[in-house]
Amino acid sequence: MATTTSPGSAKEPASASAGASKMIATLYRRLGMLPVLIVLYFAFYGLTIYFSADGTSNFMSIDNTMNILRQVSINLVLAAGMTFVILTGGIDLSVGSMLAVSAVLGMIVSLPENAPALALPAFLLVGLVMGLMNGAMVAYLNLNPFVVTLGTMTALRGAAFLFAGGTTILNRDIASFEWIGNSDFLGLPWLVWIAAGVVVLSWFILRKTILGLHIYAVGGNRQAARLTGIKVSFVLLFVYAMGGLFSGLGGAMSASRLYGANGNWGTGYELDAIAAVVLGGTSLNGGVGSIWGTVVGALIIGLMNNGLTILGVSSFWQYVAKGVVIVLAVLLDKWRQEHSGTT
Repeated sequence: MATTTSPGSAKEPASASAGASKMIATLYRRLGMLPVLIVLYFAFYGLTIYFSADGTSNFMSIDNTMNILRQVSINLVLAAGMTFVILTGGIDLSVGSMLAVSAVLGMIVSLPENAPALALPAFLLVGLVMGLMNGAMVAYLNLNPFVVTLGTMTALRGAAFLFAGGTTILNRDIASFEWIGNSDFLGLPWLVWIAAGVVVLSWFILRKTILGLHIYAVGGNRQAARLTGIKVSFVLLFVYAMGGLFSGLGGAMSASRLYGANGNWGTGYELDAIAAVVLGGTSLNGGVGSIWGTVVGALIIGLMNNGLTILGVSSFWQYVAKGVVIVLAVLLDKWRQEHSGTT
């Protein structure tokens, strides 16, 4: 005897699946990648205990936590600038190269025969000028940001080597900015305080100013933003300038920590910054995201770097892991768009 299935019962599994997807999407919008960060933290703790010779782990120790925060701080500063750019639907592949040029030129200025007192402003000014250069080409020449920053990434990397003369600029006497990389304040490294200040400043601009609203509007629909009177070109110039300024600050942070700089400084940093931003929930299409999500994304990248190093995973496999994370972040962004109604 044949059995029949009512149309309603066939739709129930699909409806349940859609409801579950919607619930997960809502949870993701509220918490972002914070649950993943927490799970990853305890997972690495467990793995370091399991693979240790004596069944103990220093992964959660104060010293290792401070080490993670120091490592995350520079990437977080770069990722904050990247957040501004990606929110407008752009990309900046040159942040690592801008960091290198800023670090090299800043260290040259810091030499005793030059102008040591002006070293810190030099880091920031060099980064700002390079960011404005990227922004001008994107905003006023209407060039594709991927192509522009790919070109400047290569050119500026070469410039960093040229300025450094193919060697490392060393200076053990950097009193004017040594405190950045080698001093603490209230128990926390200055690197961490600076990164926190950058995050708060970025949050204020994005969430508490008209300019921040314009940044989201340009990323959401550039043509509509232009029709409403928003100065799109100025907004684009601003976000790339912020990316350059924060890259210059990152150059000062890295150079002060190691008392030197060369053309290799910041190699691959753009990948970590992009991964942090996208992992944090900022859409590559622009218009959606937050600086707090970027903080979580940067912490995830930092935990991965630190945990894999403690576990003795080779640097080659760490690159593979980062690449996988970036691809998964893009897939996550696509899934989020499909289940939240964003475009």
